[in-house]
Amino acid sequence: MRRWLLFFEMLLCVGTAFGQDASVMGEKYEAYWNADLQKEIDARIEKYRKANAQVQLSGVQPGSTVRVEQVEHAFQFGAHLFNFDQLGSDERNRKYKALYGKEKLFNAGTLAFYWKKFEPEPGKPRFYASENDAPEHWNQLAEPWKDPYWRRPSPEKIIAFCEANGVAMHGHPIIWGNRGHQHPNWISLEPDKVDEMERLFRKRVQELAAFYKDRIPSWDVVNESVDPIPGKPRYGVMPEDYTFRMFQEAAKDFPASVKLNINDSWRAVYPPFIQDLVTRGAKIDVVGLQMHIFGSQAMRDVCEGKDVFPNNTSWKPRDVIQYLTELDKFGKPIHISEITIPAPGDDERANAMQARLTRDMYRLWFSWPSVYRITWWNVVDDCGASGEPLKSGLFTRQMEPKPVYRELERLIHHEWKTSLRHISSSDEVRFTFRGFKGRYRITWTALDGTSHTQFIEVN
Repeated sequence: MRRWLLFFEMLLCVGTAFGQDASVMGEKYEAYWNADLQKEIDARIEKYRKANAQVQLSGVQPGSTVRVEQVEHAFQFGAHLFNFDQLGSDERNRKYKALYGKEKLFNAGTLAFYWKKFEPEPGKPRFYASENDAPEHWNQLAEPWKDPYWRRPSPEKIIAFCEANGVAMHGHPIIWGNRGHQHPNWISLEPDKVDEMERLFRKRVQELAAFYKDRIPSWDVVNESVDPIPGKPRYGVMPEDYTFRMFQEAAKDFPASVKLNINDSWRAVYPPFIQDLVTRGAKIDVVGLQMHIFGSQAMRDVCEGKDVFPNNTSWKPRDVIQYLTELDKFGKPIHISEITIPAPGDDERANAMQARLTRDMYRLWFSWPSVYRITWWNVVDDCGASGEPLKSGLFTRQMEPKPVYRELERLIHHEWKTSLRHISSSDEVRFTFRGFKGRYRITWTALDGTSHTQFIEVN
């Protein structure tokens, strides 16, 4: 009954306001996401995200109900944690934190390690929290985005939170050529100081590896380093072949168990760039793929099914499948690492468009066998970086849920979770079932009338 209620709630959120026969999306969009494609996606989800399991229990009271309930996902659903304790009130911060945990919406989180704010003074990295990271500091700011550490909290208390709540952590990024968001002001950009820049790059990799060891199990070693136009440097002065050299350094410094990621957006030059690194022996464990829509008109065009490529990215499902197939040739897990799907306005239709595109894309990504993690970027509206859409969150700035949140919650906690009941016919129960991969809690009543619980992994 609860699933049906949630289904009808979703319908009310995403369509009924526009007339019973009206579609939120354009005809071309609906043609791309046709019934045949949906069947393919359903078939892949059934094949790759579920597994068979066997339950064997003894001492069960005949006629009692054995309950099989999935409590954790094997798949990683994530979001960044850049606004930790920064939302302006204890209640908003509480709602934000309540999204993260083993049994919550997000069982994975990306932590901010942007060098510019992590080490604003040379030799003084912000490993530990200060008064600037206290919620009391942020609760009294009328314009928090003007604070130098907005979206850049120090990591230690966030790491402790993730460890306490079973959140799979990912560090982002170690090296990035961006001058505005990443490079500390104290690093010289003069061409004759490029060797010193490389020394500092290596020092940063070494220091993070020495401090965190395997505590953070996954890192974006180098972020957005592919030159969009081959032969035209993306960032100006940078050490020669720095992506390859930093992967070499990271492989040497971090424990072997730590996953080293490369991270970039959809570009024709990205797969051959990875291939060159792998051929030369770079330890790339995970391929990160960003997909961003950074504008309201671009979002409307995508939802109409127009032939557009926001941020050089196609959102047509067959194109996405083709690109994922191309990345699969490396035989590496794929992290859909940064997702921006905005509502192109404040009205009901705009929110419905955001919810619908999110549902379709998550279903496609979740169905793809090599994708193991999806990371939504800005959880809260008006909390993005400069140039990012104001309405790209799952929640309003006041932490009120939007239709897109309800849609993700329905997918992750209902459509993609298995719950079963089995009636025992004797004191020994054996049965098999097929369910979504993850951790399950099995409860039953024993012969003496006491309740028992057992956990199993389905993988």
